[in-house]
Amino acid sequence: MSNDKKFDLVVYGASGFTGKLVVEYLVAKYKDDKDISWAMAGRNLEKLQSVKDDIGVSDDVPLIRVDSDDLSSIKDLTSQTKCVLTTVGPYQLYGNDILSACVASGVDYVDLCGEPGWMHEKINEHREEAKKSGSRIVFSCGFDSIPFDLGVLFVQNEAIKRFGKPSSSVRGRVRVMRGEFSGGTAASMKATMASLKVKPHLFEALINPFSLSDGFTGPQQADDSKPIYDEQLETWVAPFFMAPINTKNVHRSNALMNHAYGEDFSYNEMWVAGPGDDGKEVAKAMASANPMGGDDAPKPGEGPSRESRENGGYDVLFCADHDGETVNASVAGDMDPGYGSTSKMITESAICLVKESPDLAGGIYTPASSMGERLIKRLEANAGLTFKIEG
Repeated sequence: MSNDKKFDLVVYGASGFTGKLVVEYLVAKYKDDKDISWAMAGRNLEKLQSVKDDIGVSDDVPLIRVDSDDLSSIKDLTSQTKCVLTTVGPYQLYGNDILSACVASGVDYVDLCGEPGWMHEKINEHREEAKKSGSRIVFSCGFDSIPFDLGVLFVQNEAIKRFGKPSSSVRGRVRVMRGEFSGGTAASMKATMASLKVKPHLFEALINPFSLSDGFTGPQQADDSKPIYDEQLETWVAPFFMAPINTKNVHRSNALMNHAYGEDFSYNEMWVAGPGDDGKEVAKAMASANPMGGDDAPKPGEGPSRESRENGGYDVLFCADHDGETVNASVAGDMDPGYGSTSKMITESAICLVKESPDLAGGIYTPASSMGERLIKRLEANAGLTFKIEG
């Protein structure tokens, strides 16, 4: 990729709800950082200007008109930046041409994608071209799936230090999650279900935990589709609605890192409900609930108040089991997962990719396989995440 680009990154979708939060974070954290150059992009210049005025963005930050249906505007975008940070989803509806343009021109790309069927298609379609062009594509740089992908990496690194080898089994356990669900996430789920009507072959990609692992198939994974009692933690756990995307990204990371966790690695991810009979009933209720809120789900572009975002948070435990011993580690965030924390995670991912990953070759990556410990350090230093060994 050429180093004569005007910008390190461009926020595409800057007038949308999550895009605005990305812009807010850039202004709050990097307003005086002359080493980071960025711009705002979207379909409507008036809306972009309104966001710029409301947030107090510097006059030095340009506005770029880009429409996902206008190839010339997309090419104009990629000609100016080293990295495209896009919050414009569902990506299967609005991300095809942006991604293709980035791959073709050797431009880096980060998104918030939690759409495994689309990711499966795009990996197969663009993997080799990205390697040739030098484009580094990193999907899922928000709550799905950074805390989980990097959490497994973090606990496995500790297991290797402690036991001399990685654990063949890691359990992800969501202990706390406070915050409203993203309208974009709800829209992505609906788009994914609709796509199966015209692409029924993608159903296999949705149910196969190794569908993003470039043809590798590992061992049978534990059933995380119904409530179970976790003997080690002595608590009931329930299915976690984001496990279908997070587990695929974790297994892809393992495959891309030459099976750093082993070819026999298994991972399951569930929600902690509580101990005893009460916990069992809570787990049953959690398993039958609709996490997207049904017809009352937020629409794309909608989201919670600042107070709600700042009062949110999450805490995920990772248990790496090894011959009767267990390493426990946690990842926690200081804002609601779907908006406040996600906007900070994707921003730090883009900056880490452009500024701290000069030796990373072109390809289609996960956060762990592309930036790993470098990104963990940035998230702890800047984005309110905490990675901790608990025992």
